[in-house]
Amino acid sequence: MTTYAFLSPEWIAAARELRATHQSEASPPGTAIRMNLTVEGVPFDDGTLDAHVDTTGGLVEIDLGHLEAAEVKVTLDYDTARAVLVDNNAEAAMGAFMAGRVRIEGDMTKLLAYQSMPPTGAQLEVATALRAITEE
Repeated sequence: MTTYAFLSPEWIAAARELRATHQSEASPPGTAIRMNLTVEGVPFDDGTLDAHVDTTGGLVEIDLGHLEAAEVKVTLDYDTARAVLVDNNAEAAMGAFMAGRVRIEGDMTKLLAYQSMPPTGAQLEVATALRAITEE
């Protein structure tokens, strides 16, 4: 299987395809979130990347650019973003937050509520597929 650098244009295109493949299996989220990300230390482009996460469609949508009506904005480094969004490593997120490498603006309670929700079957399938297409 072909792998891509996390958040590269090729990775984003492959993630869109994966999400589209599983969209019919998506169920309404218990807690949805629209979150803007500013990812620092990106190993391509100019080193900083604007992206977003939107779960209102039932699956986790990770795409480029910021949303106009995001409830939360998170600024974090590339390695932490990958650990959280691809590896689903909550401990990495907490460690980075405690070390000041993650900055959160907006509705933090919404973010915490989303993180406490167990993933659906379709979300787990998409997460597994995303890990498979992401370079080590």
